[in-house]
Amino acid sequence: MIKVGIAGAAGYTAGELIRMLVAHPGVELRYLQSESHRGEPIGKVHRDLIYSDRVFSDLDYTDIDVLFLCMGHGVSTRFLQQNPVPASVRVIDLGNDFRLKANAGNFVYGLPERNREIIRQAGRVANPGCFATAIELGLLPLANGGVLPSCASAFGITGATGAGQQPTGETHYSNRAQNLSVYKVFSHQHLAEIRETLGEATDIAFVPVRGCHARGIMVNTVFYSDLEVGELKRLYASYYEGHPFTVVSDEPVYLKQVVNTNYCFIHLEQQGRKVLVTSVIDNLLKGASGQAVQNMNLMFGLEETTGLHLKANYF
Repeated sequence: MIKVGIAGAAGYTAGELIRMLVAHPGVELRYLQSESHRGEPIGKVHRDLIYSDRVFSDLDYTDIDVLFLCMGHGVSTRFLQQNPVPASVRVIDLGNDFRLKANAGNFVYGLPERNREIIRQAGRVANPGCFATAIELGLLPLANGGVLPSCASAFGITGATGAGQQPTGETHYSNRAQNLSVYKVFSHQHLAEIRETLGEATDIAFVPVRGCHARGIMVNTVFYSDLEVGELKRLYASYYEGHPFTVVSDEPVYLKQVVNTNYCFIHLEQQGRKVLVTSVIDNLLKGASGQAVQNMNLMFGLEETTGLHLKANYF
C-alpha cells in the first residue's frame, strides 16, 4: 500500500484528492494536515465527510511514501523550506511553484501525455495548471508532429471552483451567477508553462472567461492549417493511442461528459484553412487532483488508471 499524506488538506483540490484516495485500492491515507483547522474533524470543512472520525493533524513524515501539497500558489516553496521532506518521501505539488524550468529544481512537469516515462522515475512532480492542461492536450499532437502553427487564439471558460474556496468580488456567487466575464486577457499565469510545453515559437492569444457553473473547463482554440481535417484526426489519434484519459471524439464535446472524471475529450472541426480544436476537462480532476493521482500511480509503478475509473455525472 502507498502511504499518503496531504498538506493543505482543507481546500477544494484536497477534498477531491480525499474523495479519490479513500476509494483507491492501493492507498492508505495516513494524515491530513491543515494549519488553520488543526485538531478539527475534517467533516467541519469537507461537509460530504461528516460521517468521518478523522481530524486535521500536524505534519508527520515518519510513515508516508508520498506527500501531496495542496496549497495556494507560491506557498509550496516556503512550506518545503520550513518543513524539509525526507528524500525517501516523494512529493506531488498541485501549486504553480515548480512548473517552470527556471524554478523546477528536481521537480518534473507532470503532464503524463507528454512526460509519462520521466514521471515514472521522478521523486518530485509539479502538477500542471488546469487551463494549461486543457490547452496543452488540445495542441500537443501538433507540437509533436512539428505542425503547430505560429499563432493560435484560445478562448477558455472555467467553473467557479477554479478560483478556490475564498470568495472575492469577482468570484462571489452574486456576481458570478448568470454572468460571464473575462480576466487576465493575454496574460494568464498558465501561458508560461504552455509555452514551455508546446514550444516558444507559437504565440497563443489566450482569453480566459469566468463561467457561471461550478466546475469544468472548455477551451476553443482556433488556428490556420494547410492539413486536411482527416490528416489532423489521424495525427491526434496516433498521438493519444495508449493514453487512456485523452479521447478524440468525432462528435462535438461538452462539459457534462467529463465533469467528475479524469478525462479530457477533444474534438476537431475545419472550414477551409481554419481549424477549431475543442478540449474539455474537469478543472478539479484532470486539471488538478485526478491528474495528481494519475501521476502518483505512474511514480509507484501502478496501472495508470487505478482509482480513476470515474463516470461523469451526466444527468
